Amino acid sequence: MKKKTNSNSKFIPYDHLDKIGEVALYYGFAPMKCPAVSKADLDAAKDVMEGDHVDDETDSHGRFPLHAEEKIAFLRAYQEQNMHNLPQPVMLYFKDPCRSPLKKSHGPRYADLEIMGASSSIAEATLIQAARAMLAEEKYENTCVEINSIGDRDSIARFTRELTAYYRKHINDMTPECRQMLKRDPFELLASHDESAKELNSHAPKSIDFLSETSRTHLEEVLEYLESLNIPYAINNGLIGNRKYCTETVFTIINADTTKKDSHQHLLAVGVRYNGLAKKIGAKRDIQGVGISLLIKNNVSALRKPLPKSKRPITSFIQLSLESKLLSLIIIEQLRQSKIPLYLSLAKDRLGAQVSSIEKHHTPYIIVMGKKEAMEKTVIVRRTDTHAQEIVPLDQLSKHMKKIETQYWK
Repeated sequence: MKKKTNSNSKFIPYDHLDKIGEVALYYGFAPMKCPAVSKADLDAAKDVMEGDHVDDETDSHGRFPLHAEEKIAFLRAYQEQNMHNLPQPVMLYFKDPCRSPLKKSHGPRYADLEIMGASSSIAEATLIQAARAMLAEEKYENTCVEINSIGDRDSIARFTRELTAYYRKHINDMTPECRQMLKRDPFELLASHDESAKELNSHAPKSIDFLSETSRTHLEEVLEYLESLNIPYAINNGLIGNRKYCTETVFTIINADTTKKDSHQHLLAVGVRYNGLAKKIGAKRDIQGVGISLLIKNNVSALRKPLPKSKRPITSFIQLSLESKLLSLIIIEQLRQSKIPLYLSLAKDRLGAQVSSIEKHHTPYIIVMGKKEAMEKTVIVRRTDTHAQEIVPLDQLSKHMKKIETQYWK
């Protein structure tokens, strides 16, 4: 194979990228300047929320420091920049949090990862894995995922009816504060951390008991990914999000390190899916969306320094079965730790769609994993010019690709 003679071709120039963002880059996220929240976004959010608008970092009932106008700003940027014409899904890294010149800051936001145009469960798994890797770089190495699902529109409607009926049955046991929350929104009462609501909520209906078959399968698939990645997790029935724009999965990453006296920070990241929000703000077609926001305070300042370029991948990754998809994020993390980037399209299931998505990059090598390889814990490493290929055990892949990369750029 002809070697590269121009040393600059080894790197790809980037705007809006920092050192910590390079972690996200390895998982397929492209850096982009975060869109500012406009007045139109705020007005659209007000319509969606029907007046139930949160202005503070969190309200007094412990809701997430995430707001509908931020997701609306992302969806607006998706439409205005014609991202629907790009290979789907669109995966974006925002090193600076979403800001509005018309509202005060929402608190200690660090960075955002968004995936738009993907309904599959691997989108959540990719967000969680990438976010945990970023947190590990920031020295948060002992983390745990808390997750719940409120399901699709029909699931949410069934759950809301049962939850409201339960609360009305016990309304005489409520404090005036709890009654006010119920009047505003039963979800607000369920998410409350007030002492007066704890006993009431401990016996309240659980959203996962009202999931449709599709929503239940989606949650089960996300949990299967977490198990395959050995990510500790727990179902938290109190994770609700806001039913007016959140759907399906709601998840957080928390600091599980209790060995240190200060224990740093408990809540490290928050993620939600927001299918259906695009239609609510007037889009002609829905845009499946899911994102995670890192909420940590800056720990390692060197990680926020601008990174004008990153190493160019010489290989692409294709997975051809459920078994290989479950292993794919493990492979990516192994290669990332060895500083070996690659192009990938995890959210696509069909071979043709994956090949079409990555062939424009013209990588000299392709890593392929099918069902047989997944069962045998191997991959096929193929040269695209000669079609010569080798079977490489997974525990040798990083070393093998590092050798190939070194020779290629020599």
